[in-house]
Amino acid sequence: MPFLRPTVAAIATAALAAGTLSVSALPAAAAPAPQPVAADKLGAHDRALIKQYQQQSRARSAQPDALRATPDFVTLIVAVQEGRTAAVAEEIAALGAEVTRTDAEVGYVKVNAPFATVDALLALDGVVAVDADELLQLEDVRPDGELTGKGHGGKGGSGARKLPAGPSAKTPDANPYMPTGETGSADFKKRHKTYDGRGVTIGIMDSGVDPTHPALAKTTTGERKLVDTVTGTDPNNFIDMLFDNTWQLVSRQVSGPKYTDPDTRNVWTLPEEEGLRFSAKTNTLPNGFTGKIGVLHRDGDDAVRVDTDGDLDFTDEELMRPYAEKHQVGFLGKDDPATGINESVPFTVQVKRDMLSSSVIGVALNYIDVAHGTHVAGITAAHGMFGGKMDGQAPGAKLVSMRACHSLGCSSAALTDGMIDLAHDHGVDVINMSIGSSPEFNDGQSARALVYNRLVKESGVQLFISGGNSGANTIGDPTAADQVVSVGASVSADTYWANYGSEVKAKRDIFPFSSRGPREDGGFKPDITAPGSAVAPTPSWIAPTSVAETGYTLPAGYSMMNGTSMASPQATGAAALLLSAAGQKRLAPSPAELRAAIYSSAAPIRGVTAIAQGRGQFDVAGAWKHLEKRNGTGDAVTVSAPVCTPLSGQLVTPHTGSGVFNSCAPTTGGQKPGELRTYEVTLTRTSGKAGSAPYKLRAAHREAGQGGADHRQGDREAACRRCPQRRADDRQPRHQGRRPARHARRRGRGRPGRGLEGDGRLRAERHHPLHRGRPRGHQEPRREALRRPRGQPDPLVGLRPDRHVGGEGGRGHPLLLQQLLRRLRLRPRGPLLRRPEARRLGAGRGVPADHAGLLRALHSGGLGHPLTPPVEGPGAK
Repeated sequence: MPFLRPTVAAIATAALAAGTLSVSALPAAAAPAPQPVAADKLGAHDRALIKQYQQQSRARSAQPDALRATPDFVTLIVAVQEGRTAAVAEEIAALGAEVTRTDAEVGYVKVNAPFATVDALLALDGVVAVDADELLQLEDVRPDGELTGKGHGGKGGSGARKLPAGPSAKTPDANPYMPTGETGSADFKKRHKTYDGRGVTIGIMDSGVDPTHPALAKTTTGERKLVDTVTGTDPNNFIDMLFDNTWQLVSRQVSGPKYTDPDTRNVWTLPEEEGLRFSAKTNTLPNGFTGKIGVLHRDGDDAVRVDTDGDLDFTDEELMRPYAEKHQVGFLGKDDPATGINESVPFTVQVKRDMLSSSVIGVALNYIDVAHGTHVAGITAAHGMFGGKMDGQAPGAKLVSMRACHSLGCSSAALTDGMIDLAHDHGVDVINMSIGSSPEFNDGQSARALVYNRLVKESGVQLFISGGNSGANTIGDPTAADQVVSVGASVSADTYWANYGSEVKAKRDIFPFSSRGPREDGGFKPDITAPGSAVAPTPSWIAPTSVAETGYTLPAGYSMMNGTSMASPQATGAAALLLSAAGQKRLAPSPAELRAAIYSSAAPIRGVTAIAQGRGQFDVAGAWKHLEKRNGTGDAVTVSAPVCTPLSGQLVTPHTGSGVFNSCAPTTGGQKPGELRTYEVTLTRTSGKAGSAPYKLRAAHREAGQGGADHRQGDREAACRRCPQRRADDRQPRHQGRRPARHARRRGRGRPGRGLEGDGRLRAERHHPLHRGRPRGHQEPRREALRRPRGQPDPLVGLRPDRHVGGEGGRGHPLLLQQLLRRLRLRPRGPLLRRPEARRLGAGRGVPADHAGLLRALHSGGLGHPLTPPVEGPGAK
């Protein structure tokens, strides 16, 4: 393993083995190198998609459920080299394609490209990556949907245990239905009354948020919670043109008092005003109504009237403007009080003038036909659910809803546009997106992933994105982006019982459907986990859902849903609490500092591999300690490591990625059972002072999941048989206020802000969960010493067995343990496990028996899988 050497290298940080060396700025004297470009800027999936679009266009056929025939162009999401946005846009226009949007700050160009121009566009030097606009399906996260069908691993109650009572106005804030307490936030808010999200605005990139739900009406300070609700869909986009029926294209100029529609011969009553334009379009609403809805637009001020009662008369309708101006909400249909569902569907309006034709104005009736977005918003920030004390993560926070999805799916172009708009134009502090795709090639280098990376750095707004619901080795996109916090779905035994009526043995686990890493380039994802099941608000006009085995049903306006879609807003809302606390303390953490705090404090879940849980469960109190101490992020280190997978030849640098990853068959470069192999890995420090800097490496054996997971999740006896009696509630952080002398934390000599420079070993130990409040006589889990041959110099790269020290999410999987030990000339002292356990844990897969314990300690999933999760910053535990 070579020494670290300062060079000018790629900006993204990376990880090695158990330790990366954190985040993100290049040395002041250095200029960034040109961004590497993949050999195939489009990718096989998008190429096949465009071919399909072209065939449908030639045949003048429509896709299933499409509103019209496929057009003769495709919308492309183009990531260009930074600083060249305008020049590349001009080159694209010269090819005969239409540039419909540019964002120079993030190097983004959106293009409607005739099919014949696509190859020429890809050949432009300034183009880095291209994605085709695609309809992404929303997964069914209802409890009777496809995810629950994959099995949650529990069994029904035996009858000896009384079925859970449903949530109600009497349910406390800390509860298993909406398990915010499992991230420590319920107790955090109890101890810090004002650190509840106030002063923070959360962007919700999803299917829209119900503007009328009582639990989303007010913050804890009595302010309006929903600041704005808009749509990110665009009738100029390929997919939105075909599938989003909320847009009406208004072009026909009319005048009152009467107007006869030549298409239907209906006679409409109009106000006697100038500059009126009319449209009537067939819509199908979630309340069951199907029919034409008339829209009247006034040119002078973009005001809109909608025939909400279907009487062909606009004179009795309210003059509406976008929600942000006067918070106007209209209603389509009339409620029947005799039913449990609300038949009246609320909507807001939005006007778009920059259309493909100057004679057309777009008017959106922004209504919601799927419950997903409202449920996500409720998890982040609901206040007073069921009229009681039950809250979401950040009840004091405000919300901005950006709709890019509907019952048919989501436009990838709308998700890109909407995310940029949220960060730049709506004053949000953090954004949640519980939507993604499962690409065949997930190396974090798609056009959307690159744009999102730049957006986080340029805007200072952190993005949290669901990891995906496809199980093993299926981490999605764009959650694979380096700067994005990718969230997996955990579940506790309490929530299994409360939300499913099922009993399980594990006190905390990962849902089977939660997508696992690594990325195709060995990159580390997911980053963290959060609870992936919740009862939360949903629109009252959409039927509520719950699990019959619980014995209770939920009223209209609330549903239980599960998926990483529910885990991501738990993390987003928890981050809002941190930002709220930071604002009140006059701190302004950057996205990198926020990630460092979250990653460094995450609590590993006992017995769960790193490729499933990342660094572990979000811990609000631990992350706040990191931020409050201004621990920063440490130095940035990139890693170049060998990768062998069936698709690794398509990587930006073929067969080279950000962490060692070998999933090839033995005949094509993989390892045979029992084979030892040396991998050459290069580390490059890209921030901090010029010149060389030593970094210590320390290998230690620690049982997987012990330490923080045990103390914070109720499994204390497994880790500490002599610990004094703690608080009864496992979620309550210990040692509030002044710490008893016998529980004093070990102090290290390292200084904040220096990564692992100085005594990195002591700092790492000092912050490890097992050293929190470690009493005299504490019995640690067995740690096997590793000895270095006499005369061998100390290794120079910091190694932690249970997580990385530093490093961006998505960057850097570790070396396989046996190669690492051989490379460093380290050997275990004595057998680590009994033979039967060694065989169970890995020896049967070609891992030597005396290494199997360390393999488990590093959370291994076997050969070809990452061994440890990274954390960021000098304050890492």
